[in-house]
Amino acid sequence: MTPPDSSQLTTDPLDGDTLHEECGVFGIFGDPDAASHTALGLHALQHRGQEASGLVTFDGEHYHSHRGLGHVSDNFKAEAVMARLQGHMALGHNRYSTTGDTILRNVQPLFADFEFGGLALGHNGNLTNALTVRQELVRRGCIFQSTSDTEVVVHLIAISQQATVQERFIDALRQIEGAYSMVAMTNTALYGVRDPLGVRPLVIGKLDNAYILCSETCALDIIGAEFVRDVEPGEMVIVDKDGLRSVRPFPEAGSRFCIFEYIYFARPDSICEGSSVYEVRKRIGEELARESHVPCDVVVPVPDSGVPAALGYAAEIEMPFEYGIIRNHYVGRTFIQPTDKTRHLGVKRKHNINRAQIEGKRVVLVDDSIVRGTTSTKIVDMVRQAGAKEVHLRISSPPTAHPCYFGIDTPEKEQLLAAQHDVDGMAKQLGVDSLAFISVDGLYRAVGEAKRNSDTPQYCDACFTGEYPSALTDLNAEALPHQLSLLTEGRA
Repeated sequence: MTPPDSSQLTTDPLDGDTLHEECGVFGIFGDPDAASHTALGLHALQHRGQEASGLVTFDGEHYHSHRGLGHVSDNFKAEAVMARLQGHMALGHNRYSTTGDTILRNVQPLFADFEFGGLALGHNGNLTNALTVRQELVRRGCIFQSTSDTEVVVHLIAISQQATVQERFIDALRQIEGAYSMVAMTNTALYGVRDPLGVRPLVIGKLDNAYILCSETCALDIIGAEFVRDVEPGEMVIVDKDGLRSVRPFPEAGSRFCIFEYIYFARPDSICEGSSVYEVRKRIGEELARESHVPCDVVVPVPDSGVPAALGYAAEIEMPFEYGIIRNHYVGRTFIQPTDKTRHLGVKRKHNINRAQIEGKRVVLVDDSIVRGTTSTKIVDMVRQAGAKEVHLRISSPPTAHPCYFGIDTPEKEQLLAAQHDVDGMAKQLGVDSLAFISVDGLYRAVGEAKRNSDTPQYCDACFTGEYPSALTDLNAEALPHQLSLLTEGRA
């Protein structure tokens, strides 16, 4: 991995010690304000990708695009930029990297000119055979312009011998493995598709006569659009001048939706697979309390992602819920040339202890996950310094002991704290009086299942169980030189 530029060293205390989603997508067809609505949708999906964003429109004759590194508000605030993005359909994408460097050429939507016209493509997920397929495509003479796994799909569409755009897209998808929710835009239509297991989310919305395909319902709410339904696992939907239609090009495989969407990734005000994310997180907290409660005086969330679970925990045990840790929402991800004296203050720049709610009390801290454990250690230390009598850490997910290869940016296994220690060892490392995680079955109860079906799990939970729902071709391929380079160099 290339070392970071010393002038742009990150000071975000959670960098490298939290899980990150890969991307958010938003496409709209039949809207005179397509670009503006797409930019707003991307703003609502900012939590799904904060490294870069892009937007492509089509006005009936020409494509227009703008891509940039950084947040949506930085890339699409200029009137001159928005004025150029003309057209009645648009496709936007927020990026958090899991494959390829964080450089402008990797920013999606990717765009290519074909004999049938232009095609823009945005992808949320991760392809587990992208390097194997890419190697074969390079042998055939394909020239890649990015290091993103998504470009593999573009080349597969290009070389397909099928007659129509839809058939060529399906032909390409049948050659890839892994998790994907994709939205593609051509001269005449918008396409949305989820992989046969439905690992990553994709929903359909409607605004007046315009149809929308996007990652979460919160992106519909921001523009006043109606939620229609989820795109189902293995389904492709096509939106054109005649409306919306559906095809099912893949054999039925059974849903394996990513259960971590409920724990952390999705916005709490979204509806995922028919369930309120906020309500699920509260139920997780309730289950966590029933499984692992210890006597305490106060329940404190690690903000912001620990808040709903902490509310559920406190309600279940009928103890006070307090904001004992205050988060500064205005901390930038980087600042110029931090000194040795100030670099260690990273956590305090983002979190500050509300001493009056902590001092002299037995505190239950509720957080969503533990990755490397470095941030948890610092927060626990801050709580102790504020005078807590006891610190008990409760985690609203099972131990994250396995890497994800389906669209979540996780460290390698040897860097995951839960892969190196049992719960007692982790508690000692973190400096807490006790540590407990929700059980896998407890998590399943919180999302509405009686328990996890070990023969055919209802969700993708590989980061907890190590049971991956589909093949890991690139990971297991011996013939690939630098086979994981796209998964490690820059995490894009």
